[in-house]
Amino acid sequence: MTKHVVVGMSGGVDSSVSALLLKQQGYEVTGLFMKNWEDDDDDEYCSSREDLIDAVSAADVIGIPIEAANFAAEYKDRVFAYFLREYGAGRTPNPDILCNSEIKFKAFLDHAMRLGADAIAMGHYAKVRERDGLFQLLKADDASKDQSYFLHRLNQAQLSRAIFPLGGLLKAEVREIARKHGLANHAKRDSTGICFIGERPFREFLNRYLPTQPGDMWAPSKGVDISDYLKGSAAAAPAPSSRGCTPPGKVVGQHQGLAFYTIGQRQGLGIGGGKDGTGEPWFVTGKDMARNRLIVVQGHDHPALLKSSLDAIDLHWVSGHAPGTTRGYGAKIRYRQHDAACRIATLDGDRASFVFDEPQWAITPGQSVVVYDGAVCLGGGIIER
Repeated sequence: MTKHVVVGMSGGVDSSVSALLLKQQGYEVTGLFMKNWEDDDDDEYCSSREDLIDAVSAADVIGIPIEAANFAAEYKDRVFAYFLREYGAGRTPNPDILCNSEIKFKAFLDHAMRLGADAIAMGHYAKVRERDGLFQLLKADDASKDQSYFLHRLNQAQLSRAIFPLGGLLKAEVREIARKHGLANHAKRDSTGICFIGERPFREFLNRYLPTQPGDMWAPSKGVDISDYLKGSAAAAPAPSSRGCTPPGKVVGQHQGLAFYTIGQRQGLGIGGGKDGTGEPWFVTGKDMARNRLIVVQGHDHPALLKSSLDAIDLHWVSGHAPGTTRGYGAKIRYRQHDAACRIATLDGDRASFVFDEPQWAITPGQSVVVYDGAVCLGGGIIER
């Protein structure tokens, strides 16, 4: 019996070619366009109308029906509320990861099942395979486009219903397939920015939802280790051990609000360095939430920007079971990073600590550490510190 697959069609070339390939393989294919953001749908940064037109045009060329569904309420409740909470707490979240697990492979999947789908497909660059009764998430063949990092929170039920038609293709091949089959979006540039919110001035956007509280940019004196100081200053008020124990340093500028900055950030600090000849460039290395201070240091390879370990919380393992701690793995602490050799030093329920063979640059609380065993994505967690 022909399998019915509902394809998430965004108007881009990847999802369009996914639908085309499935149709050619004999599946009964239905396109489904998701609308997930409504707050400023008519401004210059929201392209949902244009994207819908592109999706409908592609579906017409492919010869499949297409529908539209609105998940704006689910997105705001499950993804955007978390996004704001994390930024408000001084962390840097990755909404694309939650968007996949909560919207594309939950709200969308549930809707597709109501449409009578046997499976869903997306334009992600990743693979899924079944081994010994378990579904594995694998890296795509195109290493430069692999999106398994963003999919690492998917579970067995979600993967069992997922098809990734582009996992074995290069991006250039996808565009060529689209061109040969007359898809008008074959040269459409890839979308970037916040998942479903689009490309927009980030500080201006975030300022709509979070209060602005300017404060000092503070630089520790040379040779000062601020790690213990920051641990004691992560709460809303200084920890007892940190009161009156500020390390030596100086104020070098003013920040516009801690939520607007991320660890490792260089651009937009406005305190010189680098190009103007005043010395090495400045980088953000920490946030003192208790004192509303942005901690900055000079030099890309400053010791404060390099760490050999991290702690992670809110762990999720694709198989449903944690991997062992007696062997080495690869891990990414950000998208597009090469796998870094590491081991899981401690594993206690929903928490784990990771130790890397080589120091990692700008480990960022709120981002995800994702663990790999070769090409197999095992899962990961949220970086706590």
